[in-house]
Amino acid sequence: MRKCFLLFLTGLSLMGCSSDGLSGKKPPGTTIEIGNKTFETTLGTYCWGNTCVDTAGPIYLLEGKEPIKVKQGEIISLVMDYNPKPNEFYLGQISENKETEVVMKDNQFTAPTQKGVYYYSYGVWWMDDKAKNVSNGDSFYAFVIEVN
Repeated sequence: MRKCFLLFLTGLSLMGCSSDGLSGKKPPGTTIEIGNKTFETTLGTYCWGNTCVDTAGPIYLLEGKEPIKVKQGEIISLVMDYNPKPNEFYLGQISENKETEVVMKDNQFTAPTQKGVYYYSYGVWWMDDKAKNVSNGDSFYAFVIEVN
């Protein structure tokens, strides 16, 4: 598995990594499920194996993509068919150039109740069980919904 650390010093940040076997050349795909429909997410920034890729944020990464239509308050599930499962998660919602963290329970969250277009950044980490603050791999996924 890939092991990474990030060290912040005054005016300087250092990152180091080593690889020790998460499978595949890229992180696993993640889908979202709404009702009985499944939608792909877009892979963004990630560190996997010996490779780190930095991409634009969700709004630019999804430029030109049609938002997924959802109902107000609808349950949205994030699904990753991969083992081992990541053990740290973050879901950020971007609307009107402001990002807020979204609380998830069992990899699910509720769509906003106000109509509009919402961009999401879903970050996952495979943190090492034995070494504090060491990541074995990470990836970010982006998707956009339109609440109508």
